[in-house]
Amino acid sequence: MTMKQYNVAIVGATGAVGEQIMNTLIKRKFPIATLKLLSSARSAGKIIYFQGQPIKVEEARPESFEGIEVAFFSAGGSVSKQLAEAAVNRGAIVIDNTSAFRMDHHVPLVVPEVNKEDLKNHNGIIANPNCSTIQMVVALKPLDQAFGLRKVIVSTYQAVSGAGHEAIEELQEQASRMLSNRPYEASVLPVKGEKKHFPIAFNAIPQIDVFQDNGFTFEEIKMINETKKIMHRTDLQVAATCVRLPIITGHSESVYIELDRNDLSVEEIKSQLLVASGVELKDDPSNQVYPTPLDAEGKDATFVGRIRKDLDQPNGFHLWIVSDNLLKGAALNSVQIAESMIELELI
Repeated sequence: MTMKQYNVAIVGATGAVGEQIMNTLIKRKFPIATLKLLSSARSAGKIIYFQGQPIKVEEARPESFEGIEVAFFSAGGSVSKQLAEAAVNRGAIVIDNTSAFRMDHHVPLVVPEVNKEDLKNHNGIIANPNCSTIQMVVALKPLDQAFGLRKVIVSTYQAVSGAGHEAIEELQEQASRMLSNRPYEASVLPVKGEKKHFPIAFNAIPQIDVFQDNGFTFEEIKMINETKKIMHRTDLQVAATCVRLPIITGHSESVYIELDRNDLSVEEIKSQLLVASGVELKDDPSNQVYPTPLDAEGKDATFVGRIRKDLDQPNGFHLWIVSDNLLKGAALNSVQIAESMIELELI
């Protein structure tokens, strides 16, 4: 029996995530009949090779989605809000990698290892969660199922690739200039358009996205709200501090959790993670075995290590979670959503 093939579009095809989506489609042998690459007017006209064949990048317009069945959006929230509905009206399933629809009650927010069944309630748009949220819930969901989760406190150490190609180039240029004692340009991080900027090279910036009135950044609020939505746990206590580090690829997270039981051991936590979908346990500190962002780069798994019981709280544990933010945190999860839609016969 021949597998059905699909007409696919990638919006934001020239960006860091768009490129990874295309590479992931190839790697996972996604059943593609035709592929359309879309971008802003500025990037339109570029030639990108897909499996040896040249494809001319087109400007994304409403009519671009005629005949498209699966559309991956990764060109910013404003583009998604402008064009996603037009794509759906033309028959496409939109998998959106921006924050535009994540907290919309009518849009499922999905990590396939965690809440694949939510896809059945879609209205044409499925939201891909924030990169830092994805890797955390992949690791925490099996613990919540087995032991009950009460509280999550996370501090993130996020790579600059989460802010796109421009941020990667900025880090490389600043590092080169600092090492040779040359002046460096003001940073575009943490948020473009803000008055005050800090260098990212050899630095740590405790701000990702804009500050809200409550003192949390929008990135932190995204982690808090998205975790509750994905895990169907509005009662879950979640707090986050998000920090940008001078790392090109790979987000790391220090996560403290409290469970419903006081009698659990580290080995019982490990036993659940050993069989969890999408998780790879790397935890042998006596031999310096633990996840690092450099090791995670280019890999699909969410890596977990440094698991230890809190010294004061009998139901408290600490974990170190690492993943490639451009893969599981973006492109891979998006493609897995499309694969799950096919598996569930929703497209």
